[in-house]
Amino acid sequence: MRANYKLQRLFLDQPLATGGRVTLSREQAHYLLTVLRQPDGARVLVFNGKDGEFSATLRPEGRKAASLEINEQTRPQDPPSRLDFLFAPLKTGRLEYLVQKATEMGARTIRPVMTDHTQMSRLKDERLAANIIEAAEQCGNLAIPELVEPARLDQLLDGWDPARRLIFCDESAAGNNPAKILSAIEERDLALLIGPEGGFSERERAMLHALPYVTAIPLGPRILRADTAAVAAMAAVQMLAGDW
Repeated sequence: MRANYKLQRLFLDQPLATGGRVTLSREQAHYLLTVLRQPDGARVLVFNGKDGEFSATLRPEGRKAASLEINEQTRPQDPPSRLDFLFAPLKTGRLEYLVQKATEMGARTIRPVMTDHTQMSRLKDERLAANIIEAAEQCGNLAIPELVEPARLDQLLDGWDPARRLIFCDESAAGNNPAKILSAIEERDLALLIGPEGGFSERERAMLHALPYVTAIPLGPRILRADTAAVAAMAAVQMLAGDW
């Protein structure tokens, strides 16, 4: 069922059920009452990533506080995605873009991975988490990807479940079209790994190619920035081996 984009959507980190009442945070109340100037009785849509989406009625409680009366469910919760998104962190603006697009395209988890050529080592987890929620609110998604703590690539691979196929974008892979490779993947649990701007080091590429659960794919004849490559790769994976 498609989202209703005519109504404001709001993520609530609380249980949701018809007939309930939820107190909004100060920031959420300010946004609805002051920024959007929503009146008493205004209808909004709410979700928490677990219970589906509900219609709710805004009830101001003074100038700076408000609550929501939870009405009928408008959409049931979607089945969880089976695609995890792993990426080498980029500069701040493009990093936020990357996290937003991964959320929009149905990632189950989002995890930064430190590689030999990674340029950023310090991440603002709170800002990334806020970007995930904002993207889900705006695009109509019901699921909220889990933001997993960063890991070194070596550490990640040491603890990897071999039953889960790991796809990585390799600029040196033969050919230009990933369609045939992706269409042949049979595993349902998948992970996509995007490298840094400088690409994976030769050591890392050799390590990845040596693992039986790893599949390398090309991304066409053009050189893509890491954030562009991530969006292109996620679209290809979801279309040919994912849940599209």
